[in-house]
Amino acid sequence: MRILFAVLVFASERDEMTSGHQGTQMIAKAFIIVAAFTISVLITPSASQAQHKGHVPRVGYLGTSSASLEAELVNAFREGLRERGYVEGQNIVVEYRWAEGNYQRFPDLIADLVKLKVDLILTAGTPGALAAKRATQTIPIVMAVTGDAVATGLVSSLARPGGNLTGLTTMAPELEGKRLEILRELVPKLATLVVLLNTSNPFTAIQSEQTKISAKSLGIQVQPIDLQRPEDLKDAFARFARQRPDAMTMVADRFLLAHRAEIVEFVAKTRVPAMYPYRDFVVAGGLMSYAPSYEDLFRRSATYVDKILRGAKPSDLPIEQPTKFEFLVNLKTAKTLGVPIPPSLLLRADHVFE
Repeated sequence: MRILFAVLVFASERDEMTSGHQGTQMIAKAFIIVAAFTISVLITPSASQAQHKGHVPRVGYLGTSSASLEAELVNAFREGLRERGYVEGQNIVVEYRWAEGNYQRFPDLIADLVKLKVDLILTAGTPGALAAKRATQTIPIVMAVTGDAVATGLVSSLARPGGNLTGLTTMAPELEGKRLEILRELVPKLATLVVLLNTSNPFTAIQSEQTKISAKSLGIQVQPIDLQRPEDLKDAFARFARQRPDAMTMVADRFLLAHRAEIVEFVAKTRVPAMYPYRDFVVAGGLMSYAPSYEDLFRRSATYVDKILRGAKPSDLPIEQPTKFEFLVNLKTAKTLGVPIPPSLLLRADHVFE
């Protein structure tokens, strides 16, 4: 239509030409008009292009516990999105689904996200990532945090994940040994150690083996206690009380994290020094934690979300490892337990709760 309009302009002005020189000017003018309108047509996006440009991406957030228990992680993810120009509710939509600490709910929650045709799924923890991978091979999956993604079969390699998954891993073999070293410094005569774990988590076997190796090198006897379901808590606590260990630690698992209030309350009653794999336990009243900064990992996960929404393939984005670790001590809990914290540990703590 614009080209036709330009031609009509040319035709009408041609009738007004009165000399060769004037005619030449008018012809040049007409061709300029035609060229301008032609370029305008070429650079103006089509309706389909405009619709695609105006598409508001929809991200599915698969939470292991609940919105209240994962508030700090959600806030860190949102902060990461804002740093990259996304404002939830304006130019991006996040669909939250919560498992409430029950891994059995993952398939239904993911199926719901798939029906919504989300552009991407964000997961937290190895069980959630595995469930998402089983549910879809086409929707990109970003793992805000996972264990050993290679050993658990999530990806082919950290450098070249392959498939539709990428993200961040907490894989750091020295972690378990570091936690035991801190416990030994706190309890020099440490001989028996209860280890809470969830064997339904595929990553647990890897971490548990690392704990056993580190404990053996320090001459510590490990007493594992399995916790897979909320109804296991009562029996697990009874076993814990009977074993009367010198200290306790835990294999990182988001089901156990979801039940941190019950665990911290029970351990306080036993007056046993404990080392946790999440800072959240210390915030809830636990004694100590040494772990990657999960808030930092969730903030960094927004980078993957941004790259994928801009067209990058998950298979081409290398999986990254933690770069920030935190050692936390709760002095109030230490005083309640009657456990003196050596000055050397306090000096190394990133944060001391008083």
